[in-house]
Amino acid sequence: MMEEGPPAPKVLRMFFFVGAGFLCTFAINKWREMERNSILKQEEKNQQGDGGLLHQIPADSVQKAMK
Repeated sequence: MMEEGPPAPKVLRMFFFVGAGFLCTFAINKWREMERNSILKQEEKNQQGDGGLLHQIPADSVQKAMK
């Protein structure tokens, strides 16, 4: 029968593995949050930009260009 060493190294490796899992999960969630915020800011800019252009261009500008 093979003798195993003390259980401490196995437990320590398990804690390292679990810790790495938590760290990776945290990093993935943080990345998703940053991407979501970036997309929301970009959409907000697009909405503000479109609204500003609509107020500056008169409604009959297409008809004037066609005449």
